[in-house]
Amino acid sequence: MEKRMNITVAGAGIGGLAAATALARLGHSVTVAEQAPAITEVGAGIQISPNGAAVLRALGLEQALENAAIRADAVRLIDGPTGREVLTLNLRDHAPDLGWYFIHRAALIDLLLNAAKAAGVTVETGRSIDPPPAGRALADDDLLIGADGLKSRLRARVDEASKPFFTRQVAWRALVPGAPDPVVEVHMGPGRHLVTYPLQGGLRNIVAVEERTAWAEEGWSHEDHPANLRGAFQSFAEPVRRWLDQVDTVHLWGLFRHRVADRWYSGQQVVLGDAAHPTLPFLAQGANLALEDAWALADHVAAAPLPQALAAYQAERKPRAIRVTEAATANARNYHLSFPPLRFAAHTALRLAGALAPAQPLKRFDWLYRHDVTALRRGD
Repeated sequence: MEKRMNITVAGAGIGGLAAATALARLGHSVTVAEQAPAITEVGAGIQISPNGAAVLRALGLEQALENAAIRADAVRLIDGPTGREVLTLNLRDHAPDLGWYFIHRAALIDLLLNAAKAAGVTVETGRSIDPPPAGRALADDDLLIGADGLKSRLRARVDEASKPFFTRQVAWRALVPGAPDPVVEVHMGPGRHLVTYPLQGGLRNIVAVEERTAWAEEGWSHEDHPANLRGAFQSFAEPVRRWLDQVDTVHLWGLFRHRVADRWYSGQQVVLGDAAHPTLPFLAQGANLALEDAWALADHVAAAPLPQALAAYQAERKPRAIRVTEAATANARNYHLSFPPLRFAAHTALRLAGALAPAQPLKRFDWLYRHDVTALRRGD
């Protein structure tokens, strides 16, 4: 480490808190500035895949994750209209060395916040960061990190504001009562799909996506009428309709495609997570990529002087972010096949693959899930 730095992180989300913790443990003085009056998370569930779990483990949070989450046994793909199983990926058998988890966002934020405070991070709520001109940290600081999400003010300084376009897809999210069967189910149908998995506390998380032309605003906090969700999936078989009949509160957001930032840093400013690379939710990688970014940034800062560290961070992370965001976009097309012969052929191929080589479908994503950013050696 070149010297002890004063660092401000804009945003107390998953990536911001993880980065703050990792940097504070390196001996830096870190402040997290959150514009909300309190650090709360009103979202629903998220999936932590092995690449994200590796970071939480390296931060010493493996046991806290085990306590707050449900560990997944399998991923099950189901034909939505018929309810017929297409393929089951047995995670415990095929990848016993890897861990997938289901956790409520609030629980994850809570354990990251506790870790940050234990590492000596100062957390200030109700504080909005007005980024200085490009390249500058705040007064008396050495580094300003933008972990301020989709509408990042800092990204507009180091690169340019993201200019998203509407994908003509919308997503609903809801929580309903549910049994703790540790399986993520993907119910696929023409132009739509529904993902569901359990959370602690006897809850079932639901994210449902529909292709449509009617525009919807981007963001997590827009309420919709449950009848609209039920209507979009009325052609699906049980148990989907039964789950949706239990929904009394639902949120809707438009899905927008964002360009991965060309530049992730300028001088003493750098971005991570959604500020650098918002991704569609079809691989459940938003939180996991943010955790990877956080660890990689801290690791590079520990290995080289700041200018070289930020350049190396961008060089490492940008290609991976592009690959993941493109793969997530492709996954939506695979879930939403509408032409009946094509759907039949695709589902038949998946069933055959599951019967003949049950581990192969999962191995196709080894590049994603087996990527352990904490095991990379830097500065050698």
